[in-house]
Amino acid sequence: MEQKIKFFITLTIGIAILLGFFIITQNISKFTGNSILNNSENKDDLAKCLTEKGAKMYGAYWCGHCKNQKDLFGTSFQYINHIECDAGGENANPLACQNAGIQGYPTWIINNQQYPGEQSFDKLKQLTGC
Repeated sequence: MEQKIKFFITLTIGIAILLGFFIITQNISKFTGNSILNNSENKDDLAKCLTEKGAKMYGAYWCGHCKNQKDLFGTSFQYINHIECDAGGENANPLACQNAGIQGYPTWIINNQQYPGEQSFDKLKQLTGC
């Protein structure tokens, strides 16, 4: 009898932990401002839409926040219209960054408005209608 009680207590605690984990992961987007895009196809679609809508991300290869933004998209970042501002970076175009008035990295330009800093999926979708 005592073993059954221990088993049910352990089972109840395990279920409570799993339930708590599930609730937290499902609501994480509320805390981060990011939609959870579960697969690369959804990220591809968003990245392609951003480019179709004329969104551009200006950054520098050495910028940690730019890396975070790239990591958010994963392999789908290849579809983002990205302008490298540092002359030492790959496919650099510092003149485009200067002409756009970029003062920090990353900076998104969407509908001729600058949005400095890392942007969430939700914010990018809101700004572009993607």
